[in-house]
Amino acid sequence: MTPRTVARATAPAIPREIPATMRAAAIDRFGGPEVLSIHTLPVPEPNAKEVLIALDTAGVGTWDAGQRSGEWAEGKEDFPLVLGIDGAGTVVAVGKGVKHVAVGDYVYSYSYSNPKGGFYAEYVAVAAGKVAPVPDALDETHAGALPALGLTALQGVDDALELEDGESVIVHGASGNVGMLAVQFAKQRGARVLATASGPDGVDFVRRLGADEVIDGRRDDIGAAAKRFAPDGIDAVLAFVGGHELTGCLDVLRRGGRAAYPNGVEPKPRKRRGLRIKAYDAEAGRREFERLGRAIESAHLEIPIAEVFTLENAAKAHERLDRGHVLGRMVLRIR
Repeated sequence: MTPRTVARATAPAIPREIPATMRAAAIDRFGGPEVLSIHTLPVPEPNAKEVLIALDTAGVGTWDAGQRSGEWAEGKEDFPLVLGIDGAGTVVAVGKGVKHVAVGDYVYSYSYSNPKGGFYAEYVAVAAGKVAPVPDALDETHAGALPALGLTALQGVDDALELEDGESVIVHGASGNVGMLAVQFAKQRGARVLATASGPDGVDFVRRLGADEVIDGRRDDIGAAAKRFAPDGIDAVLAFVGGHELTGCLDVLRRGGRAAYPNGVEPKPRKRRGLRIKAYDAEAGRREFERLGRAIESAHLEIPIAEVFTLENAAKAHERLDRGHVLGRMVLRIR
């Protein structure tokens, strides 16, 4: 696990001239990691409401693998398809209608199914509303690793669950990329966190992040652990993994309790009388990024990095992703 993040010493240099083409890790068809290769593609042109970012880093996660394999295909993909939903870099061009972002700003961004291509590239054109200044607490690697995970975790805690001080919450799948941040945000809100993780190393990993109690979700008795943790019932569940283990978490919710999970968690939990169960999608906007920035600063957030790969080794990053049990975020270093 990496130590707490440190501030950047200086912002990366702005490219003097925007080239006509760029390197990008893209796919020409759906499949395994082997379909991901380096392409030379035109640099996307931002429209009036977009910005062009020269990327330094991009996050690598399960969303990308689902898009690469075709499992999460939306039926409107154009090949070659550049993967990646978040990253960080320097703004090198802005559209005429953009007011709050300027050339030279060091920013991070999250845009799922970005219309002009993903973040596994030297440049990305993205809606200005999905871009925000990188908080001083983050260096380039952690800035590229954070946007999708941070927004999903924070909005699960604050918006989907509305978690309050003193409440008990199960963070199910806490050793995953979003779960590891959700534990920290829940603790920041004053909640008591019972976390489920995968394997003994996953349990140790989550315990170091501040959970009050951690169990192996596949081996330990969730019901017994919850009874010890909150004898009158658990107030809330934030789930990043589906299946019968999630059913066990819902079984220990008190009447009137609530549960939330991001869309994409499968199988989805069934509705239950007396419980509020909500699916949600992370939203990226100016207000959402401002909230995330405040939470990063006040939580002294740890963003564990599992491994950093070069853009040319994007396929190797996906091979590691497909093997599973990655503790921490994987990152591509673009330039």
